[in-house]
Parts: sequence; C-alpha cells; structure tokens
Amino acid sequence: MHYFASFPSLVLPTITGQEAEALIIRWFHFLAGITWVGLLYFFNLINVPFMKQVDAAAKPKIFQTLTLPALNLFRWSALLTVFLGFWYWGEFFVGADAQRQGGGAGSTIGLFFALWIAVWAILFFVIKKTSPNGYILGIVTTILVYAAGSAFVRYTPVGGDDNHVLSIGVGGGMGIVMLFNVWGIIWPMNKKIIRGTLAGTPPANAAAMARQAFLASRTNLFLSIPLLFYMAASSHFSSTVIFGK
Repeated sequence: MHYFASFPSLVLPTITGQEAEALIIRWFHFLAGITWVGLLYFFNLINVPFMKQVDAAAKPKIFQTLTLPALNLFRWSALLTVFLGFWYWGEFFVGADAQRQGGGAGSTIGLFFALWIAVWAILFFVIKKTSPNGYILGIVTTILVYAAGSAFVRYTPVGGDDNHVLSIGVGGGMGIVMLFNVWGIIWPMNKKIIRGTLAGTPPANAAAMARQAFLASRTNLFLSIPLLFYMAASSHFSSTVIFGK
C-alpha cells in the first residue's frame, strides 16, 4: 500500500471498445494466416516431394489420415484469414478514410474486388483450359498482379493517401487470388482425387487434375512472398506504394 501511495498520479491505460475489436480481429487474422501459409509451405516443400516417393498401396492411408484433414484445415484457415483481414482493412482503414475524406468506402472496396477477381478469373482459365508450362504461368501471374496492383494504387478513390489502404489493397488482393485458388482449384481437384482413390475408383483424368492443383498451389506459394511483404510494408515501408503513384 505504501508503494502505490507514493505514485498518486499513476493512471492505468484505458482501452476503448474499438481498440479491443481491432486487436482481437488482428490477432485471429494472424493466427489463421500462420496456419494457412504454414500448411501452404508444408504441401509445396514437404508433401509434394514426399508423395512422389510413396508406394501406391500406402497412399490411401496417407490421404485418409493426413492429406484430407490437412486440406480441410488449409481451406478453412484460408477463408478465415481473408475474411478477418478484409474486415479489419475495410473497417479500420478504408472506412476511417471514407469518414475523414467525406467519401464512400464502397468505391474503393468495389475497385479492389473487381481488379483481383478479374486476375483470378484469368488465371483460372489459364490453369484449367491451357495446362501451361510453369514458367509461362509465372510470367502471366506476374503481369496480372503487377497490372492490378498498379491500377489499385493509382485509381483507388478513397484512401489514396493512406499507405495502409494501398499496401494492404495490393497484398490483400493477392490473398484474394490465393483464396480463390484454394477453393476454386486446389480443394476441388484434390477432393475428387482423394475420394476417388479411397473409393477404389480414382478419376480417369487424375493426372490432369493433380497438375492443375499443383499449378494453383505453386502459384500461391510464390504469391505468398510479396503478399507478406506488402502486409508488413503497410506499417513499416510506406514508400513502397506511395512512390508508385
């Protein structure tokens, strides 16, 4: 008691409800993102080489006890990561800038989705319909991502002076592409292969389906690197996008 009495002006910090909400959203966004990206690296760097060495007789057991549960955690953590990230970005950055500038957050959010869904739609067509060489797919992906990112930075109507809006708008856009790859290609193709194998009737085009899933997964692997850079740059490297305007 004597110790605390010697500091009569001591004031404990207060946390507003909005600050608590932001902290909780970011924390679970980080946890989901670590799970998603960690599994992405596991599949690409460990599981793919491992499965090439596994005997055909052992694959059903591995599919049942390892691959299928991991894929389920992979796809749901991807969805949770993007959902929470978009919630945080839309409310605390785009929404706040809209109030400050007197505009509407919907215009920036609409541009964001239009650009990045268009990128994914083109990649979906390329992967599903052309079975591209990996290097060609890499070049196409680079051009599309650069074009969408540049367009968002230059033409975003609300938040154009806020590096958080711009940088997350680029990195989060890659996250949208990655999410759609997970739910639109990686999961459906692997699900058909695994369930068919477990039922004793693997799909006739299993090799083509596995190739499509591999290309989408490898695309996500490489996109995760600039995605993480831009997420960090939103707070720590503002010149990344501001100088690009």
